[in-house]
Amino acid sequence: MSTSKSTAPNRPLSPFMIGPYYKPQLTSMLSITHRLTGMGLAGGTLLLAGWLIALASGPQAYAAYAGHIGAWYGQILLLGFSWALLYHLCNGIRHLFWDIGMGLEVDAAYRSGYAVIAVSAALTVVVWLFACLT
Repeated sequence: MSTSKSTAPNRPLSPFMIGPYYKPQLTSMLSITHRLTGMGLAGGTLLLAGWLIALASGPQAYAAYAGHIGAWYGQILLLGFSWALLYHLCNGIRHLFWDIGMGLEVDAAYRSGYAVIAVSAALTVVVWLFACLT
């Protein structure tokens, strides 16, 4: 009877060990971002509810709320909310195509991923330009 152990291959134990073992992929990062933007949209809905409550509460409450939304930190929150909304929309459309079996090949998934990033950024710029011009 031999007392030596058989050597197991030197490999990571879990696929969730991102870092030195696994290189983050575009598809996984977009999936994580989709989940984060979903949570951000839930939080951003509180901004919208606060705006509606301030609007219904009268001119003084609305002016106070508008002062915060018009400040630099309020504008950053609105920019983040609008990008999250548009990103979540574009990536959701991408997922709908996947649900019907289109674009599941690796190269197509990467192309649509880059398209989601570009289109959501472009739509955010368009929305903000339109909002500033009106």
